[in-house]
Amino acid sequence: MTGIFTLGVLGLSLSVDAFAAAVGKGASVKHARWNDALRIGAVFGFFEAITPVVGWVLGLALSTWIAAVDHWIAFVLLCGIGGNMIRLAMKDEPVEEAVAAQPNKVSGRGVWGLIGTALATSIDATAVGVSLGVMQVNILSACLVIGAVTTIMATAGVMLGRHASVWIGRYAEICGGIALMLIGCSILYTHLTSAAG
Repeated sequence: MTGIFTLGVLGLSLSVDAFAAAVGKGASVKHARWNDALRIGAVFGFFEAITPVVGWVLGLALSTWIAAVDHWIAFVLLCGIGGNMIRLAMKDEPVEEAVAAQPNKVSGRGVWGLIGTALATSIDATAVGVSLGVMQVNILSACLVIGAVTTIMATAGVMLGRHASVWIGRYAEICGGIALMLIGCSILYTHLTSAAG
């Protein structure tokens, strides 16, 4: 779980909410420049990087009591979050209609709107942080990777939103949800096969 590749995939999976919101931001701010996009991306990356710490502390505190089932907890949390991301992405209402109807809700307006959106898109990272704490992952490495990946993804999302429809965010969320579920399955499979061996 501590491998850089796994953390990178985890960071990509957690960043898709921010990416989708950033696409909406870019779609509503047609003339966003690279420095604007980078500023928005950095806000998303910051909150995505710090929210797992809350869950990590909780998971670490509980790890001594739940060591026997930690792999099952990580599996359930990651699959649950991933499944919920897929469910929300596949709702009937097209994402572009949601942006058109409530652009401020999706993209955020001003500093407080941006912070609120960044917090909303990073809530799932808190739950993933519980899994990181249970699995005793190096939280500094995890936060740096998650924050960096989210900053890049959100920055790209803003710039992409200038030219593309925000439906892209829906498919990114589906892919991110699948990736989280695969990580959860991988944790469970690794533990069960090592225990059997």
